[in-house]
Amino acid sequence: MAEDQMIEQPMAGLPSGPKPRDPHARGLLLVGLYKLSKAIFFTALGAGALNLVHRNLGDLVLHLVDALRLDPMNKFVSMALDRADLIGGHQLRQASMASFGYAGLCLIEGTGLVMRKVWAEYFTVVLTAAAMPWESYEMLERYTVFKLGLLLLNFAVLLYLLWVLKRKKQGTT
Repeated sequence: MAEDQMIEQPMAGLPSGPKPRDPHARGLLLVGLYKLSKAIFFTALGAGALNLVHRNLGDLVLHLVDALRLDPMNKFVSMALDRADLIGGHQLRQASMASFGYAGLCLIEGTGLVMRKVWAEYFTVVLTAAAMPWESYEMLERYTVFKLGLLLLNFAVLLYLLWVLKRKKQGTT
């Protein structure tokens, strides 16, 4: 048998021919990359928190205030210095573990979406929808434009994934 004939014949159990192009692949890739960037961010945040466990946060904040040439008697700077002294090693470890856990979830979501796995679409919908009430409460409790932007971005991701899943279920991808 000629070598080119062997290439053309599909192997047993494998689909023949190229996969049909998913029209939602680019959107899912963007959402997956967003989730992977969150995984990187929260991994770095967790590592940073662990790095601070055996350090005096008050001294670090005071050093930062001096480096930025801020007035230590300023109301906000003084409040930051006072609060930094209240954070202990146990709280930093807890924050680090929570950050690593969330980074792991984002890594699973992002990897699955980049690999175009349907389970990842459902997984991301469930996790994003479950976090919405907490994110909304946090934004209302301490409103910032940044929090509002993240909430709207997560809501857009949720709506997009629900739309993709609905289209796939209807078979009109």
